[in-house]
Amino acid sequence: MKTLIERLVKSGNAYVADDNVLFNVPSMPDYGKLSAAARRDDSGRPCRGRALQERPAGFRAVEAFESGRAGLAVTRRIKGQGRPGWHIECSAMAWKHLGETFDIHGGGIDLVFPHHENEIAQSRCAFHTGVMANYWMHNGFLQVEGEKMSKSVGNFVTIHELLKDWPGEVVRLTMLQTQYRQPINWTVTGLREAQKVLDHWYELTADVAPGLMCADTLDALTDDLNTPKAFASLYELPLKQLKAPNRPRLA
Repeated sequence: MKTLIERLVKSGNAYVADDNVLFNVPSMPDYGKLSAAARRDDSGRPCRGRALQERPAGFRAVEAFESGRAGLAVTRRIKGQGRPGWHIECSAMAWKHLGETFDIHGGGIDLVFPHHENEIAQSRCAFHTGVMANYWMHNGFLQVEGEKMSKSVGNFVTIHELLKDWPGEVVRLTMLQTQYRQPINWTVTGLREAQKVLDHWYELTADVAPGLMCADTLDALTDDLNTPKAFASLYELPLKQLKAPNRPRLA
């Protein structure tokens, strides 16, 4: 974190104000590109990006230390100790474990702005790279029986608890029947339906040799992991097998 902060201040991408270190947003001309793209792809989901001008001057890379709160000597550019910002922590961890640039960065749709936008800004400006990650994958919100899952509501459930009552493949199929960018409505009815589908598939494929891949299924998976479309093609797979018994197999 210290190295990143020093680099950002030295390059003019961050500045010191009242013992805070703030990222200088105007120093990055294309700041906001990720969240703007996410809004264009929204398809009815609520916009996460509270206006990008919410903090027109900058966001904190280091917060001024307050008496009685934990602090670190995160940079020599402020007096005493400070508290590293959430965004700079993640930029530092990504750099340490994945490098200056890496392939895939994931997270919830609610992290697009400001968190991931700020991660990108810090990392790109610190290393002078065109991207932080080559691909960004954001999953939709999770609901339980039509309500947002929350401990305060009392509808919070863990995978460990689910696996006590349901096989793992049922849990996975239930989740994958919704494209990962879209909200998932987790219901007991959905689990039961997934169990019926799996039982049906097991029956249909009992005598099928492994390795057969439907081209439509593969096309759907390469289209931003469109799992609902992939499963739709699987429903037709037995018929296609009968019509095209010599379909090539994947290695």
